Formats: sequence, structure tokens, C-alpha cells
Amino acid sequence: MNKKEAAFWQKFLSQTTIENPIFGEAWSFGATDEMADELAKLVLNGTKTATASAKVEYDWENEALPKSNHHYDMLLDGSGNPVAVLMTTKVYMTKFCEVTPEHAYKEGEGDLSLKYWKQVHYNFWQTLFKDIYNKEVDIINMEVVCEEFEIIYK
Repeated sequence: MNKKEAAFWQKFLSQTTIENPIFGEAWSFGATDEMADELAKLVLNGTKTATASAKVEYDWENEALPKSNHHYDMLLDGSGNPVAVLMTTKVYMTKFCEVTPEHAYKEGEGDLSLKYWKQVHYNFWQTLFKDIYNKEVDIINMEVVCEEFEIIYK
């Protein structure tokens, strides 16, 4: 945790009634600063209350899958500034091809449709897997980790 994050966390601690909240990690959405800013704004205005990630990334990075109601994460904007403390309230897995319209709507992006969600996420993961991991993945049939969250502090 850097100084900005520590100061934000301390401010949260001083204003919360939650006993001994566990800090998870600080992170931002997306692959670019611009995307992180755009998605953080959607979270802050209440439009975005869910996210999705590729399970294979957790496998490749040897990371644990997210848990619900376990810890508090700090959302960062594209400049690395803390903007909110979030709690994951629901985690479930489904195949990319079985993501629901409800989940797409909760992600709060574009026109909120499943068609938009699938197009944007397919393109995002296709580029990520090729450019970062140098791997090919059957995106249509891959497992997607779906999370719902709420803002605890901003």
C-alpha cells in the first residue's frame, strides 16, 4: 500500500463503524488509464455494480479466486488515486457463452446489453491473451468469474 492508499484507508477507518475491516488489495479496472477512469466513474455514480474476469488468468497467475463478504478492496482511478472502498458481495462462475443479460446490465458498460458486453469482453480478452500471455483461449467456452460489489466508502 503506497502513501495515497494508506491515507485513504486511514480516512475510511476513521469514518466506518465496521469492526476490524480486512484490507484486500488496491486495483483499477481495465487495461489502460483511460479505461480505469471511465469504469471508476461508472462505479462511483452507481451504474457499475459488477465485473467479470477470466478464470484462466487466476490459474496462470496462481492467484486465489475472489471471495464474497471477506475483505475490502480499494478502487483506483487511472492515475492510481484511491476513489472508493468496495466489498465483493457475490461471486459465481459461468461460461462466457452463458453470462446473463442481468450480469451484463450490472456491469454498467455501453448500452448495458448482453450483446455489447460479449463484444467488448471478447475483444478485450482476445487481445489480453494474445499480447500479454501469448496464448490462445476458447473464449466462448471459457469460465468467467462474475463478481457483484457495493461501495462501502467513497
